[in-house]
Parts: sequence; C-alpha cells; structure tokens
Amino acid sequence: MNLKKLFLVTLIAGTVVALPFINRIFLGTDAKEVNVSVVAQRIISPSILASGFLAHEEEVMLSSEVIGKVSELFVEEGDHVENGDLVLRVDDKNFIAGLEQSEAAVRINTIDIERQEVRIQNMERQYERSKSLYEQGLIGAEEYESFLNQLELARIDFLSSKERLAQAEAQLDQVLDQLSKTQIISPIDGVITSLDIKVGETAIASSTNIPGSSLMTIANPASIYTEVLVDEADIANVEIGQRAEIVAIAYPDQPMQGIVRFIANTAKVAQGRTGLSFVVKIDITDPGEVILRPGMSCRAEIFTRQDQRVAAVPIEAVIFEEDRAELRSEYFIFVNDDGVARKTKVDVGLSDDEYQELTSVIDDNIEIVIGPNQELRHLLDGDNLDATLIEENE
Repeated sequence: MNLKKLFLVTLIAGTVVALPFINRIFLGTDAKEVNVSVVAQRIISPSILASGFLAHEEEVMLSSEVIGKVSELFVEEGDHVENGDLVLRVDDKNFIAGLEQSEAAVRINTIDIERQEVRIQNMERQYERSKSLYEQGLIGAEEYESFLNQLELARIDFLSSKERLAQAEAQLDQVLDQLSKTQIISPIDGVITSLDIKVGETAIASSTNIPGSSLMTIANPASIYTEVLVDEADIANVEIGQRAEIVAIAYPDQPMQGIVRFIANTAKVAQGRTGLSFVVKIDITDPGEVILRPGMSCRAEIFTRQDQRVAAVPIEAVIFEEDRAELRSEYFIFVNDDGVARKTKVDVGLSDDEYQELTSVIDDNIEIVIGPNQELRHLLDGDNLDATLIEENE
C-alpha cells in the first residue's frame, strides 16, 4: 500500500513539473508582451562610481606647547581669522615671573663682567710695576710671580663670568620662547570650524587625544575637495584631469562638477570594506548652489573616457551569463524573429548607466527586446512575442 502511494505522489509531481514543457511543445504558449527597439547610434560616457566625503585640503588643529589655564579666548566657532591673528592666550603669570628672574640673572652677570674687567685692568697695571721693580732688583722673584699668578686668575674668572652670562642669556631666550607660546596664533587664513576649549579650562601640551590637548581647528573654506575610494578593479581607468560629477548626500538633486587632481600610489583596506581601494582626490570646480561642509558623505561619478557615439542598446536588454566551472562569460540579447524570441550572442564594448555598446554587427532593422524587466528575466529562446516597437530619442 505504501509503495502505491509513493508511486502516485511521484507521478503527480512529475506531471506538474513537465506540464509547462509539454504545453510549450504541443500546445504552444501565450505570446509575451514585450517592448522592442533597434540598434541606434548613441553617445556613451564611460564612467565609474566611487563614494567618499568632503574634506579641507588646508586645515590645521591648534594645540598648546605649554601647560596652563586658558585666560582669554578671542574667537568663536565660525569666525573668520587671518594668518597671524591672536586667537587664544594661556595664563602667563608664572612665565612672566620666570622672565623677570632670568632678566635679573642676565643683569647680575653683566655687572659681574664689568667688575672683572676693572679688576683685570688694575692687576695689569700692578703687574707692569712689579715687573719693572723685579728687573731693577728691588723685589724678589717670589713677589713678582705672585702678581703674575693673580693676573692670570683674574683673566680666568673673567672668562668664567662670560660663560655664566651666556648661560643666563640662553635661559632668558628659553623663557621668552615659553612666554610666546602662551599666545596661540592662527597660522593660516580660514574659519574656526571647531572650538574645543573654554576660558578657565587647562590647555595641555600633548599630542594624544585627551581633553585640553586640542584647542581649535581652523580650515580654509576655499580648499574644500572630494576624497573618494576607488576599487582596485577600476583604478587603471582613472587619470588625473578627468571630469567628475559629485553628488552630496544632503543635496541629491544638485550635482557638482570637479576634476581629478590626485591618485594614491598605494592601495589600502578602508574601514567597512573587504577589498583594496585607492584614495582619489577631486577638486570641486563648480559647486553650484550647494553649501559645502567638510565631512559630508558624497558620491562621485568619474568619466573615464571622452563621450563617444557608438551603436548601442538600453543596458537592460543585454544579458550576462557566466560559467565559472568553464571560466567562460558571455553576453546575449533577444531579437524578435517574426514574433519569436531568438537568443543571440553578442560582443559588447563601452557602457554607461543607460546604454551598452554592441561591437557585434547587428542590422539596423533588427528588433531587440528591451523590456519590461519582469518579462526579460523569464524570457526563453523560442517564446512567442507580442512586440511593441519603442521609438527612443537618440
């Protein structure tokens, strides 16, 4: 009994599966409603797409080289500054006290040198008199040598005083340098894009990302550009000087024009990606009405070749098939052969977002199935067609 049931179930399933094929062979099928068009000469702009963000080329993050509380802040976020403007001052009381101490040390050592010079002059005169008396035999050799030794010691003390003065002047220079670092000066013309500290907070001399180590960021708004990541498979087609169209996510309907300025020599694995990518920088030549803000996400379409007029069809009409086992890939189209779909292998060339170039020779009167997509996906060789000719503008 169980074997009969199993046979019956298998027979019914086989019939259901085979029914469409039996219907196609013996009874035919309903014609599929499709749109057709002919090969036409069209302008194709080959391009690649890449995503990235807007950034400033000329941007500096200011930090303090001395530790101290912020005593004065002369700017606010969004303010425009020029090269050399004072933007912030760190409390300089301790540095001024150190300056006064160093200046006093310089003055003391200068006075000491003047005293040593007078002393040496006196001792040189005493030495000359003792030398004359010694030559006349009026004093002994011991007394004469004593005057000579005192003169030589005075000269050594004078050299020592000069070194102490040099040391004091070097310390004064250091204090002046430290004092000058309490005044933070803008190194470029630009806008305060980020203000990370307030009056009363402590500025820290550090390169690490800890509170107080970053004071503010200044950027030149005229230096904004687009930085995108181009996949390694496409980088060979990108060249400096190529035209690009940039769309910021915040302004999806306002494309900007740009020119490729820089292509990185080394690939890297970007965060969130598995493959290798190359950094490409694009200068924005015409932002239109877009308000550019650094950090905005954007998409760039880089046109890798000049516009070309070629024989082409809508890109959805071309079907790609790949056989990885045989390492074979082929392109096909369906042509309308007196109401019957004929699957035809073709060679392809350039393409853009809308059209695909056909390098195979196709007669101008041959109708090619271009849609709709839901019919193209299930269309088979030999299917009956109810074709509507679509006249497309070139």
